[in-house]
This record gives sequence, C-alpha cells and structure tokens, in this order.
Amino acid sequence: MSRMNPKVDFFFNKAKKWHEEFEKLRMLILDCGLIEELKWGQPCYTSPTRSSPSVPALAGGRAFQNRNIVLIHGFKEYCALLFFKGALLNDANGILIQQTKNVQAARQIRFTNVRQIVKMEPILKAYIFEAIEVEKAGLKVPLKKTTDFKIPEEFQNKLDKIPALKTAFDALTPGRQRAYIFYFSQPKQSKTRESRVEKCMKQILKGKGLND
Repeated sequence: MSRMNPKVDFFFNKAKKWHEEFEKLRMLILDCGLIEELKWGQPCYTSPTRSSPSVPALAGGRAFQNRNIVLIHGFKEYCALLFFKGALLNDANGILIQQTKNVQAARQIRFTNVRQIVKMEPILKAYIFEAIEVEKAGLKVPLKKTTDFKIPEEFQNKLDKIPALKTAFDALTPGRQRAYIFYFSQPKQSKTRESRVEKCMKQILKGKGLND
C-alpha cells in the first residue's frame, strides 16, 4: 500500500458527511499503488514516480509519472470516485456516470453508503488499474473543438455587431471559450441567455475566462 499523505489528512478529518465512505475509498486507492496528493482541495491520486509491485513501470520514460488518475469528492446526495479519463475506460459493469453532457473526459462512480464500496471493491480496483493502463499507454480523450459547439444566437449577435468582442473571444484559450458557450447556452429563456452575455462582455474584452 502507498503511504497516506499528511497534507491530505485534513480533508478526511473535517468530513462530517461521507467520512466512513471517504476513508474506505482512500484505503482502496492507496492499495492500488497510487500517490496521494491534494489538488483542488480534494484527495487526488496520481501515477507513481517509480514502479511498485502492483503498478509496473512504464517502459521508456517519465511520461507516465505524476499523471492524475482518480479523485475523491463528495456531494449532498452522494460521494464519488472521479476518473479523469473515464471516457476511455471499458466500463464493463456500466457504472460510470457522465456528470453533465458537456463533460467530455471525466466519469464518476457514485456511492451512497460504505456497503456499496465494500461490495464493489474488486470492481473498483479493476477500474483503477485500467485507468492506470490508459495513462501508461499515453491515451488521450478526443476532445471536441470549440467550433463543434453551437454558439447561442444571443451571443453570436453580439460577436457580429462588436468586432472587438469577437477578436477578444477568439483570442481566449479553447477551454475558456467553451466555458462561456456552455454558460450562455444553459438557460432555456432567451432573455436569460442575453442577460448572461451582457454580464460577461467586459470580462471577455479583458481577455479573462468565466472564472478568472
């Protein structure tokens, strides 16, 4: 088993809900030979810097080292393992969940009690080892380009009318562009979509992303 990282202990110690479930998931993941780190305020498990009995080293280099494999997180109604490249897993048991239609790579396995985790332990380990193999093979999720997403009419009208806005938007990274498109597309009512566009225009003109 890999070592527990003291820097991550506070996450588990402070957890009032899902405490038992988090601890079980922690032990299960560490038993797979992954390295425990704290990223985005969550326990994140990465590929080992060197081989262990359970995880053979990647032949030929360091590309496999320190790659994000899986993350533990909790919500009001469930806790979950998040596989960063879950879309590439075989999912023979049909348990991987896409959080929203806009999530391209990550997939969750959700739990509502510790008994589920205990019962699924062999399956969960198999998924983790498959995720490790995905990283060892250097596989990547084929992400959609920004041009593959439909720009809401309300935003397209502004881009057509304000050249500076279009220039600023085109200069943003693809990830920031997609974040705006998703945000503008969510409301069902045109008035709400238009309001969001108006609110974000200054941010775009400054060259900043939605959450910058």
